[in-house]
Amino acid sequence: MKIYITDLNKAFESRVRLGIMSILMVNDLVDFGTLKEQLQITDGNLASHLSALEKLKYISVQKKFIGRKPNTSYAASRSGKKAFSDHLDALERLIQQTG
Repeated sequence: MKIYITDLNKAFESRVRLGIMSILMVNDLVDFGTLKEQLQITDGNLASHLSALEKLKYISVQKKFIGRKPNTSYAASRSGKKAFSDHLDALERLIQQTG
């Protein structure tokens, strides 16, 4: 019997990264403030998790100005969507295996 825990993606072990990707999977583009509000975390905590996901190329970053204010938005990349879907599939297999 295969143990599916090895198929889980370590990038999504953090509840914050799991939350970020969950939000980005169902929205095309989400700005920093909205992510912070929805996840109820500090700027620094959110920024570090976003940076980690960006380094893995799981998210893309879009910076622009709205009026004179900078605005940074995020989207799940194609590879990020696949990695997250694969992670969720592995969780489902693990649940079915142990149930």
